[in-house]
Amino acid sequence: MRPLLNFTANDYLGLANHPALVEAGCRAAREFGVGSGSAHLVNGHQRAHHQLEARLAELTGRPRALLFSTGFMANLGVIDALASASREAGRSLEIFHDRLNHASLLDGARLASSGTTAVRSRRFHHRDLEDLERQLARSPADDKLVISDGVFSMDGDCADIAGLSQACARHGAWLMIDDAHGLGVLGEHGEGLVGRDTPLADVPVLVGTLGKALGSSGAFVAGSDALIESLIQLARPYIYTTAQPPHVAAATLAALEIVAHEPQRREQLQARVQQFREGCTHLLAGSGLALGLGLTPADTNIPPSAPLTPIQPLILGSEARALAWSAALRERGVLVSAIRPPTVPAGSSRLRFTFSAEHTAEDIAVLLDALEAVLATEKAQPQSDASQASPEGVTP
Repeated sequence: MRPLLNFTANDYLGLANHPALVEAGCRAAREFGVGSGSAHLVNGHQRAHHQLEARLAELTGRPRALLFSTGFMANLGVIDALASASREAGRSLEIFHDRLNHASLLDGARLASSGTTAVRSRRFHHRDLEDLERQLARSPADDKLVISDGVFSMDGDCADIAGLSQACARHGAWLMIDDAHGLGVLGEHGEGLVGRDTPLADVPVLVGTLGKALGSSGAFVAGSDALIESLIQLARPYIYTTAQPPHVAAATLAALEIVAHEPQRREQLQARVQQFREGCTHLLAGSGLALGLGLTPADTNIPPSAPLTPIQPLILGSEARALAWSAALRERGVLVSAIRPPTVPAGSSRLRFTFSAEHTAEDIAVLLDALEAVLATEKAQPQSDASQASPEGVTP
């Protein structure tokens, strides 16, 4: 089988196959076995889990952190636990979501508000603080929770953390940020979009995942002692599931050592993203195409100083066109998935390019050459034949 250049994974720092992680995981597996044996609260919580929680709290500048088996479970658990706490206190809760939040956040709010009038869920327009403030001002709820992705997984743009925290402070709301795609990549120390110096009161609930930039698997919630103790007692996806295997925790500890001592990996990643963007500026000129939501001059909602992220979408519109481009790139040795509804809104099917510190300048040049060839081929096709593809494709 022909090897492909992978531009579709979330292994942003290139750690998933790093020898240090492999060796740490193997060493721990030989000592502890390959399974934890039970839930955290029975006897599944082992030394590596405890050490990892302490290191994640240190990285994010929070008092404590709590491990979950997946990011989806972490988001379901924390939202349900906060909703349960409000209900048990006889208070009402209203949850406010960015419209483009990850499915796990949307599902968490939907489940928490199901079958009760004490919890309601609303969406605000993407990165629109004015819309959020209007909704917060109208809310009669006793408690309010604002939830946003840090880096939006399909668009690569970033939440305005300072703006969100200020809006929450004005309306007495809590702020929850899921920084799955920022952790390890952004921040001076790799702590993510929410800097470790960000006051706890500004972002009381911080979620991160370990299976992207850190190259392993699992997730965590970081926050105050009171928050973590509440999750231990109330978060059902934490209480009623087998703990993460200890060798995975050991591998993640090795990844955190690399994040701390090899900042050049983040610099390399930024350089490759910048190279791709500069190449696309020239390549896409006059084509009617541009890189992703919030990355065009017409979108004044995104500041010029917004950080570059390793997620760079090329919006193609129709599902057929996205699938055709994905297939054509694969023929040229490049792997990139076509992302279609319901993962993204109708009419915004795209190629979602993701980058890694392991990519070289030559890899990016190959990608740009392949994109140029696909664009030229499409331009040469009769309009009636362009953008045709089979109905099958990838919808992660």
